[in-house]
Amino acid sequence: MTALQETALPAYPSPAAPAQVTAAGAAWLASAAVYPRSTLSLWESHPGDSGVLPCGSVFDVVSVPAFFGRRMLDRLWADGPGSGPVAAHRGRMLLFTSPGTAQRLPSLLAWEEWGRTGNTAGGAAKAPVPPVLCHGPGDAVTVPPLSAPPGPAGAGPRWLVAPDVRHPWLPGAEAMLWACVRAARPGPADEPRISIFPPADPGANVYDVSRRR
Repeated sequence: MTALQETALPAYPSPAAPAQVTAAGAAWLASAAVYPRSTLSLWESHPGDSGVLPCGSVFDVVSVPAFFGRRMLDRLWADGPGSGPVAAHRGRMLLFTSPGTAQRLPSLLAWEEWGRTGNTAGGAAKAPVPPVLCHGPGDAVTVPPLSAPPGPAGAGPRWLVAPDVRHPWLPGAEAMLWACVRAARPGPADEPRISIFPPADPGANVYDVSRRR
C-alpha cells in the first residue's frame, strides 16, 4: 500500500466539470455486477454509455433531490468526513454508501421524525423535508458513463465525485443521517456549524480523505 499523498483537501465537486472515473474506479463499479469482467469489458469498449448496477453487495445508494443533495454535500465536505462517489441523474443526487445503509437509514430517519409535519416547539411551522430514497438489495441504479459525454450539464447522468480507487471509502447510515438532519436545518448564514470532528490543528498536515483505502 502506498503512503497517503500529502495535499490540500480536495475542492468541492463542481457540477460544471463532471468527474472522470479511473481504471481502478471502473473495476470497483464492475465488481457489483453479476459478471464483472464482461461488464468492465463492455464499458471499456463503450466508455460513453451509462450502465445499470445492482445495489446491496458492493454499495447501497441514497437518492435525494439535487438541491437537498447539494446541501448534504456541503455539510459532509465542510464539517464531516467527505463523501464516497456521488452521481447526478434526472434531478436527483445519488450518494454511494456502504452496504447495509439502505436497511438502517430509514429507521434512523423515522427516529428523527423525518417528514412529519406540524409545528415546532415555538409554534412555527416545520419546514418541509424531501423524501429520502434508499436503494439496497434487490434494487438497481443507473450509473453514469466512465467518461463525461459531450453536451450541457444535466443532459444525462454524470459523476460529481467519481470513483478513483479500487476500494473507495463509503459513508454509512450514521453519516447520512447526520448530513440529512443538518441539511434540513434552516438558519442564517452565520449560524454556528457543528462538526463531527474536532477542530483541525492549523499547523498539521492535511491529507486527501477521498483516497482512503
